[in-house]
Amino acid sequence: MVDTFFLRALSGMNCDAIPAAPLSRFTTFHIGGPADVLIKPHNTAALAQILRLCRETQTPRVIIGKGSNLLVSDRGFAGAVICLDNQYGEIRLLENGLVECDAGVTLMRLCHFALEHSLSGLEFAYGIPGSVGGAVYMNAGAYGGEIKDIIVSACHLDQVGEKHTLLKDQLALSYRHSIYAEGEDCIISACFALTPSNQEEIRSRMDDYMRRRKEKQPLEYPSAGSTFKRPAGNYASALIDQCGLKGYRIGGAMVSEKHAGFVINYDNATCDDVVQLIAYIQKVVKEQTGYELSCEVKML
Repeated sequence: MVDTFFLRALSGMNCDAIPAAPLSRFTTFHIGGPADVLIKPHNTAALAQILRLCRETQTPRVIIGKGSNLLVSDRGFAGAVICLDNQYGEIRLLENGLVECDAGVTLMRLCHFALEHSLSGLEFAYGIPGSVGGAVYMNAGAYGGEIKDIIVSACHLDQVGEKHTLLKDQLALSYRHSIYAEGEDCIISACFALTPSNQEEIRSRMDDYMRRRKEKQPLEYPSAGSTFKRPAGNYASALIDQCGLKGYRIGGAMVSEKHAGFVINYDNATCDDVVQLIAYIQKVVKEQTGYELSCEVKML
């Protein structure tokens, strides 16, 4: 829980603090109760102060970006939610095709930056609705590409606000996983190695991936993207479809009729609706196919 001392301390820091913030407004699922306080640091120094404050006061905290892979409890979160979503974050063009980017920058904006500078390698990420920090955290990927293919290094703050840099080989990148998923360090930036290429060819690939997303994914409904990880030797969406679960509903949550791999907020779904539907899908798929589906969505 957040007490009055914590809130008073925040008032002297360079941040925006929103008490009782409805987390449904800060996730792409549009689901979730209030956080005791939602904090938006204005810079890295403020973020370091906030992390130290959370540690010193033993205040529970969680860090989010765009909230695009997050399902929040209907009860909300008893503690501090630190939101790094930053539309004004910096993207820096370095030498030899290196691009450094603040964690709160959206992947969409980073993709456009790469296009403007005729740099290839990020096309697969065009249309993923998350932030750079979130993409590094889960080694985001699509259409055969992954963050691990292009990342050089990532910087983070530890729990006492000290800055560290990890090189690619230290990030433990694997399918939808990085070393950051194992701890509580806060990603603040990442550096990517991109390749000079023809701008029109880059634009064509980006447009093609976006067209495919719009054709195949239920972008018209709130969701957290692909609900399940890809099981070895198969695809979650194919297994769910095979089990006849497209369109299956529990409350306001539904298996998308457009793409069975998406659980969508079809009609004012609660977190409990989604949790029950995920469990039902896992049960049916296991019974009918033998495959165990692991959830890709992080639950708070």
